[in-house]
Amino acid sequence: MKPNDSLLPTNNQLGEWLKKASLRMRPVSDSATLEAQLTASHALNMPRSWVIAHPEHTIPDEILREMNDIVNRLSEGYPFAYITGNRDFYGRTFYVRPGLLVPRPETELLVEAAISWLRLNPERRKAIDIGSGTGCIAVTLAAEVPDLLMTAVDIDPLAVEVTEQNARIYGTASRMRVRQGNLLIGDSEKYDLVCANLPYIPSATVDNLPAARHEPRLALDGGPDGLVLIIELLQQTQDRINQGGLILLEIEASQGERALQAAHRFFPQAKMTLTKDLAGLDRLISIQI
Repeated sequence: MKPNDSLLPTNNQLGEWLKKASLRMRPVSDSATLEAQLTASHALNMPRSWVIAHPEHTIPDEILREMNDIVNRLSEGYPFAYITGNRDFYGRTFYVRPGLLVPRPETELLVEAAISWLRLNPERRKAIDIGSGTGCIAVTLAAEVPDLLMTAVDIDPLAVEVTEQNARIYGTASRMRVRQGNLLIGDSEKYDLVCANLPYIPSATVDNLPAARHEPRLALDGGPDGLVLIIELLQQTQDRINQGGLILLEIEASQGERALQAAHRFFPQAKMTLTKDLAGLDRLISIQI
């Protein structure tokens, strides 16, 4: 029996394939049914709503083989975004390439906090995103706040390239400066808003993390305690943030109190807020200078 044969439904019916594909992915996915539907939508070039509404559809053999191949890769932890080349984030579809961290829904919490603060402070219009990756944070902020001047920085040249492409897609490139760099080293500008979703997974944890099998370790490994880069950035930001500005940092769920303590060392007079994500886990540090 070939590896894909266990997925082949009788009569090539879409509904039966969706059931078998969901079962195949369930051990490695919290959204196996959704990913099965998205796989069929991608391969058939039809909306997910159509896929759900047409379980009786007969799948051509060639497309069926493609769908089974995708499911086999997903069942091994390969990111669906690498297959489709895109990922939805905050109401937009972002171009994604293998070698970059796939945007996560949890990061929308940081974006929401940034947009809310920028709208409440219309005189604050100079922002930077450190560790831009695909550019999902920087491009979203520039798109949502039309007069924002946005800088995006990443140490990986691939991230710079993809951020620039996503900026062109959403018409924000003219208000964005995208550059390769290591945190704020060599940057002499001052900013009203500093955002960062830096690598924050402790090194010992990364080895057992399913995402690390296919997504770049560079974008995940935050050193022994996961806070190495965050603390470096906090130290550098002391001279790069305007008085009255805001720092927003995404963190790992167990780092809340330690991250707050680190922030207090560098900004003892600042107002600190620790925000939980939709799962009730510590996710965002806000530092109001």
